[in-house]
Amino acid sequence: MSETSPSERIDGRIAELGDWRGEVLARVRGLIKAAIPDVVEEWKWRGVPTWYAGGKIVCTGETYRDKVKLTFAKGAALADPTRLFNASLDGNVRRAIDIGAGDGIDEGALKALFAEAAALNLARG
Repeated sequence: MSETSPSERIDGRIAELGDWRGEVLARVRGLIKAAIPDVVEEWKWRGVPTWYAGGKIVCTGETYRDKVKLTFAKGAALADPTRLFNASLDGNVRRAIDIGAGDGIDEGALKALFAEAAALNLARG
């Protein structure tokens, strides 16, 4: 019997949520794949969808009762001209975006942030 792939596990999480959080996670995942065509999906830390570029984490997608949290591993090093980051702002390395029920998503700005994070991973080797 074959093990379930990380992508299949993420599909399962989206279906399992069955509410606005699943819709947001699916939408964000689509933006990540559009911004980083060769992104690698992983399933980490007992159930956290994680996206990689250049062998390093771009971001994670955690789901909580009241939000979907996108944590960028090197978020403090990224330009954020549209101020998407709204959580974990005091850290030296990470930054996060909390998306609540009914919150709008600036798809263009978010795709640009994903692409910038991937480029940073590739530039730092």
